[in-house]
Amino acid sequence: MRASDLPDVERISAIVHPGYPERAAVPAERLRLFPAGCLIASRAGVTIGYAIAHPGIIGRPPPLDTLLGALPDGADCLYIHDVALLSDARGAGLGAVVAGILGTLAKDDGYGFLALTAVSGSAGFWSRQGFSAAPIDKSLASYGADAVYMACAVSGKNYGTAM
Repeated sequence: MRASDLPDVERISAIVHPGYPERAAVPAERLRLFPAGCLIASRAGVTIGYAIAHPGIIGRPPPLDTLLGALPDGADCLYIHDVALLSDARGAGLGAVVAGILGTLAKDDGYGFLALTAVSGSAGFWSRQGFSAAPIDKSLASYGADAVYMACAVSGKNYGTAM
C-alpha cells in the first residue's frame, strides 16, 4: 500500500464495513507507522481489497477509530486491524492468502502471534485460518456486540500462555 491507495481504502471500507466507520487518518497513520503490514489487492489495475496490520500487545486491541500515536513498546503480536475485500473478490481464497502473508510477516518480525477482532460474523472465517477466541483485558464495545477477539500462534507458541 502507498499513500496514493488511501482513497481506495476509504472507498472499500465504506462499502465493506459501513457499520464500523473510521476517520481517514486511521489507515493513513497505520501506513505511516508500519507500511510492511499494509497491503493492497488489485485485479487488472483496480483495487479490490486491502489489509492493515501493525505490531500490538496480545489481549489489548486498540478501540475502533483510534489513532495509535506510535507503535507500542513491548509488542508481542501482529494485530490485524482490518481486512476488507469487495464482494466480487471473495470466494477465491484471497482472504486465506492475506492471512498467510501476515503470518509470515509476524514470524519474520519475531512476533509469536497474530491477533484480531472479528466482526460482522467473520469469526468462522478466521477460525478456519487457525484463529481461536482469546482472553482480552479491554472492552470490545467500539466494535459492536458480535465482536470476538481472536489470536493465532505463528511460531509454535500457545497464545494462551502469553496473556
